[in-house]
Amino acid sequence: MVTEPESQNVDPFAAAESLRAALDHAGIVLPSLAVDAASPGLGLVELGRVRADVAMRLAQALQQRAPESSPMHSASCGVIS
Repeated sequence: MVTEPESQNVDPFAAAESLRAALDHAGIVLPSLAVDAASPGLGLVELGRVRADVAMRLAQALQQRAPESSPMHSASCGVIS
């Protein structure tokens, strides 16, 4: 998790391109992925909306990379923590 001071040091353009490359590697496209130009001082990245099947593929890609002890992995296995 990125803490507040660290978030100020991340270039939103680099973050968006890094995310785009990682998603591309997983075969996922977020068409609206872009830097939020409406709030340049905040360094926000707009992810946009996606169809349910794309959201499911994104969740599956994240779950495959999650350590077994993480809450995300537990939720995917039906374990409530």
